[in-house]
Amino acid sequence: MRLFSTLVAAPGLAAASSILFQGGTIIAFDNATESLRVIRGGSVLVTDDRITKVSESAISVSKGTEVVDITGKILAPGQINTHFHGWQTAFKTLGSNTSLVEYFNRYGEYAAADLFSAEDVYLSQLAGVLESVNGGVTTILDHAHHTWSNDTSEAGWKASIDSGARVFWGYTFHNITTREPNFLVDEQLANFRALASNPKYKGHPAEISIAYDGFANGNVAEIRAIMDLAQELDIPVITSHHVEGPWPLPNNPELLLSLGLLNSTIPFVLSHASFITPRGMELLREHNHYISITPESEFHYGHTHPTSHLIQDQATIGVDTHFTFSSDILTQTRMWMQTARRTLYAEVLNRSEIPVNNPMSVNQAFLMATRNGGLSLRRNDLGIIAEGAKADLVLWDATSSPSLLGWNDPVAAILLHASVGDIEAVLVDGKWLKKKGKLVMKGYYKEFKEKFLASAERIQNRLVATLAVVPAVGEEWINGLLIGQATEVDAKRGAGTGYGTTFWLRMGRRVES
Repeated sequence: MRLFSTLVAAPGLAAASSILFQGGTIIAFDNATESLRVIRGGSVLVTDDRITKVSESAISVSKGTEVVDITGKILAPGQINTHFHGWQTAFKTLGSNTSLVEYFNRYGEYAAADLFSAEDVYLSQLAGVLESVNGGVTTILDHAHHTWSNDTSEAGWKASIDSGARVFWGYTFHNITTREPNFLVDEQLANFRALASNPKYKGHPAEISIAYDGFANGNVAEIRAIMDLAQELDIPVITSHHVEGPWPLPNNPELLLSLGLLNSTIPFVLSHASFITPRGMELLREHNHYISITPESEFHYGHTHPTSHLIQDQATIGVDTHFTFSSDILTQTRMWMQTARRTLYAEVLNRSEIPVNNPMSVNQAFLMATRNGGLSLRRNDLGIIAEGAKADLVLWDATSSPSLLGWNDPVAAILLHASVGDIEAVLVDGKWLKKKGKLVMKGYYKEFKEKFLASAERIQNRLVATLAVVPAVGEEWINGLLIGQATEVDAKRGAGTGYGTTFWLRMGRRVES
């Protein structure tokens, strides 16, 4: 298969064997105390793909080392996104007001299966990962449910590799019957094995992983086949959607325990974990598995997260459907920190008391976006600046932007005042993926952009010309619960609400809202 054959080498693959960052503020990690360690006027030496020295003073290096003066700047670990669907980039802005019910019928893995060619998947996946890298994300756990055929599967895997980012690309096992020819789990198992064992896909930061939402479907033979393959091929992580309450995705810790899976040597990351129970939290702590909180998604779609603030010691930060909202972990982390603060403040206010302390610190939020992401993958060398860690780094320009002038605490400067526009450079595995404020694309960004835009336009035109099919209020949904209507905000004086126009197809009838 020839994918995107007119483009040349992957971005950012040429790099010095050693890089010295010196003179700036470093958000390092102290393994002894399991806490952040701020170094001012320090140095970090990168050799090949690792951090080999972290110092509070200057470091002497041999000739040939690339020396980067970071005076007035902040060197931080790369952020980790533990839930993502990179292939959906082509839908950008179409789902700005969508609900989860409409998402399943329009943008989800089954509804969208016939919209994308293999090259469309490649372009959209690569665009999504590069968007993340540009925003300071160095590691992504991608729930890649574009696995509709051998070709579309390989396309997303190849795009993840070519991005240069550290992508744990989660091949999704699901029976696809909405696309011709059908692509069933038995065929996917063979396809997965072929991709995982192909020698041409070795020697890069990306790792093939598994995504699976079928634990609750009761097909024990299918679950066992997937888990046996995961163990055989030593897969680094398995991820699954877990959304309960009224939602029909109960891939919860209690279920995984009943299936005998929580003792697995492979870590599980459960995305959303909305309505996770106290027992579920206890099981995650006991067996060392994590959840991925995706704050903006859970607000946007109505999953909500009523109990997630109670298990932040086993929680990470993710993005989810970045075509509908922000793709950067900085925004998601800021949103989650303020959400947790509001939730815990409310407990005090509801007792008619005055809160004396702030219930969540910027350090705690920063660790959730970095260190906890690494721990969820059982990788002590990710999400930190420490000797022996992977050289996945983000350099923040803390002097040029007016929003950062006068900063003292570098963690607070990033978490509460910076934007992704303040990111000067990004390294993954010791290689530059962004430098001097620009992605390192080795001369082919213009051609890539043109190809992606043409692909996205074709896909968007098809969607815009097709009415979304959603059930009517009062109908039963797939899990037997009734469809309800949320009260719409009125943001316009006089007649009308200012909502805008959306078209649905309800019961075969065109409806304007």
